[in-house]
Amino acid sequence: MKKALLLLVSHALVALAGFAAGIYLLPILIAPDSPEAAEVSALAEKAQFTGQFRRDLAGSDALHWGEGTVSVGPTAVALMGRLAPGPDYKLYLSPAFVQDEAEFHRVKADALRVGDVKTFENFVVALPAGVDLMAYNTVVVWCETFREFISAAQYR
Repeated sequence: MKKALLLLVSHALVALAGFAAGIYLLPILIAPDSPEAAEVSALAEKAQFTGQFRRDLAGSDALHWGEGTVSVGPTAVALMGRLAPGPDYKLYLSPAFVQDEAEFHRVKADALRVGDVKTFENFVVALPAGVDLMAYNTVVVWCETFREFISAAQYR
């Protein structure tokens, strides 16, 4: 009986670890190729605003972070940098700077969901036509599935 219980617990732990590893690794394995630095640089040159993703935000930790320069232009938001890998990342424009889950939940109803972030080194996300960049001041990367704050950059 004791041996059966030990086997059950050990197999359950291995299955749980495999499931967790799959959640972490699957987005990396299925991610499209990151945009080339030249493409991101070209968009950055046309940008009206820039900001910085930093690892030291209150809501960032070892699994949820971003680093690099975010460029916000008339047609796209681009990152020259990196994000922690994860599933279901969404890019938002926020009317106020936020740096953790609680702060983002307070402004999410007023934030504009721009699109999906599918790459973890550099990204380019097209802006919908007619977006008023002056109505917002912060770019936020948010994991929709797990409701996790990843990073934010104040651009004005």
